[in-house]
Amino acid sequence: MKHTIPTYDLSDISKYRFHVKRMDLRTADKEDILLDKGIHRDSHYIFTCMESGHVKMMVDFNNIEAQDSTIFCVLPGQVHQGFLMKDVNGWFVAVKSDLVPDAVRSVFEESLEEIYPLSIDKNWVEKICTAASMLHDAYTDEMLASKEGFLVIQSLLHAFLGMFALVYSQKNISQTRYESRSFQLSRAFRISVRKHFRTLKSPSEYAETLNITRGYLTEVIREITGKPAQHWIHQEILIEAKRLLAFTNLTVKEIAYELGYSDHTYFTRLFSKLENKSPSEFRMQNKK
Repeated sequence: MKHTIPTYDLSDISKYRFHVKRMDLRTADKEDILLDKGIHRDSHYIFTCMESGHVKMMVDFNNIEAQDSTIFCVLPGQVHQGFLMKDVNGWFVAVKSDLVPDAVRSVFEESLEEIYPLSIDKNWVEKICTAASMLHDAYTDEMLASKEGFLVIQSLLHAFLGMFALVYSQKNISQTRYESRSFQLSRAFRISVRKHFRTLKSPSEYAETLNITRGYLTEVIREITGKPAQHWIHQEILIEAKRLLAFTNLTVKEIAYELGYSDHTYFTRLFSKLENKSPSEFRMQNKK
């Protein structure tokens, strides 16, 4: 194991800020997308639309499986590993965060639920794959060289991503509250926690960044999620601690410092309380 979890950047495979690739039986290196990288994370989004086939993978300690007509998204920073990729037909699109429209990001990044593979009907698969195919055909140096060509490509990319977001939001009941002030505030809080959990540890600090009182933040988060604001702060810290414990050889003390705790004994007590086992016990049970 290493001191860090390998993180791949889109610049490793593309000089542009996104990459689109067809996955089918004729693609000899399709397995490279998942199987050759081992345990890693990416600094970009990955969107896949599968027409047929069978995939198994691990994403942040959840073993997931997808077959046939399925869409799925892996978020930047999530630790994942491919186990099986059999007879897969479909499309793979990797996108830098700054190219993903805010409306799409809100569906995935600020979701109050885990993102799992979603089975969809063949009509939706056909639409999404058509958008991906058109994007792939337009994805040339010549098109990308001009403002007009880039606008066409950007429009096709937004259409592809927009359909992803639409299908997921229709399946997510909580998205029906999207327009309420409370729900918008809850999403803004979750975004801030994901960005700043290493430095900001209390609801009061997040309330200050959102220009509201701690009491109002606490009330809104509990109303929308059913859990206190501190729960979501701790959950972000906990998942990153688990990643570092399972997939690196950093000491518990080093992980505590990595997560913003100068007192590693406090971190150990907090982890033990949240997970009902010590960091060392978790590491032994999840050592890869």
